[in-house]
Amino acid sequence: MESKVHQLDQIAITVKSHMLLKQLLKENPVLEEIMRNAKNPTEALVGVRNWVFVELKKHKEAYKFYKREEKGREAFENLTWVDFATLRILDYIDNAGREFDDPNLRGEKAISNPLKLIWLAVTYGTGGAKPFFFSDMLYLFRQFSGTYKREMPTIEKVEEWMNRWSIGLDPRIINLREENRERIIKILIGKIDLREIKSNRYVFDAKLSEEQKYLKMLEWWDDYRFHLSFAVRSPDLLNELLGNSLDPDSMKILYEAEKKGIPFFVNPYYLSLLHVRVPYFAIGADLAIRYYVVYSQQLIDEYGHIVAWEKEDLVEPGKPNAAGWILPSNNNIHRRYPEVAILIPDTMGRACGGLCASCQRMFDFQRGNLNFNLDKLKPKETWEDKLKILLGYFESDSQLRDILITGGDAFMSSDSSLKKILDSIYEMIARKKKANEQRNEGDKYAEILRIRLGTRLPVYLPQRVTHELATILKDFKRKAAKLGVKQFIIQTHFESPMEVTPEAQEAVRLLNIAGWTVINQLVLTSAASRRGHSSKLRKTLNEIGVLNYYTFSVKGYMENSFNFATNERAVQEQIEEKVIGQIPPEYSDEIREFPNNAEVLTDNIRNLLKKSGLPFLSTDRNVLNLPGVGKSLTFRTIGITRYGRRILEFELDKTRKHSPAMHNKDKVIIIESKSISEYLQQLEDIGEDQSIYESIWGYSIGETEPRMTIYEYPGYEYEVTKEYTNLGEIG
Repeated sequence: MESKVHQLDQIAITVKSHMLLKQLLKENPVLEEIMRNAKNPTEALVGVRNWVFVELKKHKEAYKFYKREEKGREAFENLTWVDFATLRILDYIDNAGREFDDPNLRGEKAISNPLKLIWLAVTYGTGGAKPFFFSDMLYLFRQFSGTYKREMPTIEKVEEWMNRWSIGLDPRIINLREENRERIIKILIGKIDLREIKSNRYVFDAKLSEEQKYLKMLEWWDDYRFHLSFAVRSPDLLNELLGNSLDPDSMKILYEAEKKGIPFFVNPYYLSLLHVRVPYFAIGADLAIRYYVVYSQQLIDEYGHIVAWEKEDLVEPGKPNAAGWILPSNNNIHRRYPEVAILIPDTMGRACGGLCASCQRMFDFQRGNLNFNLDKLKPKETWEDKLKILLGYFESDSQLRDILITGGDAFMSSDSSLKKILDSIYEMIARKKKANEQRNEGDKYAEILRIRLGTRLPVYLPQRVTHELATILKDFKRKAAKLGVKQFIIQTHFESPMEVTPEAQEAVRLLNIAGWTVINQLVLTSAASRRGHSSKLRKTLNEIGVLNYYTFSVKGYMENSFNFATNERAVQEQIEEKVIGQIPPEYSDEIREFPNNAEVLTDNIRNLLKKSGLPFLSTDRNVLNLPGVGKSLTFRTIGITRYGRRILEFELDKTRKHSPAMHNKDKVIIIESKSISEYLQQLEDIGEDQSIYESIWGYSIGETEPRMTIYEYPGYEYEVTKEYTNLGEIG
């Protein structure tokens, strides 16, 4: 029986593919000569390699980079635009014929052999390569020949792109959202009166007039529990609250999602941020928000087949995870690096204030580990005993110095639950510190230096950040600081400058005056990746006292294809847009102190911007959170499928420590879930001009940026042991 790959090799290419191939050969007569004279794919491969290698030898720096004799940021920045193409062609050849498991296709094999596909197309008109593939190859050889050049945008051009995007603090946007709030409130009043929706806490007195009910609802609107109680859980209610503005195709997808069992949870506040009456000055400005609420067809199709992206999430008791760590629980502690581990409590913190369509933990929702059954998520009587065991893991570990409490969402825990968790952490820190007194110099364990709370509620539901919560956080910081904890961080997730509302600004202010530094992790979705959008968000966040931390490429496979912006776009954004906020080295010491003075962080950011003349502070790093390896943007494009989807080989981020188990496992293959052509077409479909993104085709190599001093761990006054605990052997 013929193999599937051989069968695909015999499929004829389309008319459009033929036209692109014809153009490719016309522009590259040497390539055409090689292809027409080659008797088989191997001869074509050798011919192209000899041709390209002659050019590579002329560039000493590129040759060393190709041979991996030189690595790192400096070596990357020494490469020319033509070098990028030369290296990619040779990497394609060196990896020709390799097979890769493709989780985008539910584990099917993907084979990269682009020059063979060109040869088959030239010789037989077969190979099955799609137009997306030939478009990519056309730009590749234009880049190699020097006819496709990169024009770096000016600061003025980047600022022009930034100015396209509105923010949630614009008085005109505030007015529109007040309209939305009024509409939502009136609909909810009617449904409460008809008992279509019920709540024991939020009920009207029978004697209230319609006006009094409205005023009561305005009062409830400022109570985060109201929004959780009346969160939208069905497509029909969503559409009704949005003024029946969703189109039939979107509704069809939402009905399919409901039938498939995909959780649905959108609180009224966040829903009020979506446009119903689209303003002329902000067309498409809410798409980065909207695409978090309205699911995609790809997600519907893949739900039930989603596989865990983060291999460390797959834990068997007593066995090391993908990074080599032995963990005390199947789903309460996640760990990748020596210094930090994630704690996911068995409280309402296992839920969120809403479900993001591109959630990195959709696998956990699929298997039921995460959900929105809020009553069932309340802490059980056994939780406090379990928490002691979990925190004992941090206490007895030789290297852990950073604890990230997340979920779900840390702020979904009630005040009392969160206070108990923080009090237990305080007691653990004290015990670990005391135990160190009995250890000799050189044998001492790392003590806890950093506490982080992972939450999207300052964005999704800023009403949750109350004065009572701020007091709990302030009191904890005061006493934990006496034990040597240096950094207290709220790690949140603003996706769009349209999410920066007066309510969100007030939430950040309360957190800052409580002494906690707020940092942001942006997910570079297709809508958020539009030119200038990320930079406008960075600027807006700086203005309200938030530091930018990471800009993540979308994680996951085909289920997140709709929201996926290619890694090439992440490199392009880093080099062409974010660069205008690059902080000069002379401010490194000053910015390192920012987390120590969170109470005046807004003033400190403003003063540094004024001194440096920067439009914003690029304190974030553009990365992909890789399965089993860590955050990195260090990659080379080593292959491409016949569908035009690039195959990237990532390496570890060498700027940070990794588990010893990673020393022999420092490369990860990622097959992107869409081609560059498909990504650009998606941008055009939402109103973008493809031409302003044209340099994206040439970004086939990435290098992780250096870590900002602001995010470095403080030092100890003693030497930490080099011994690793809780580390097992992995196969």
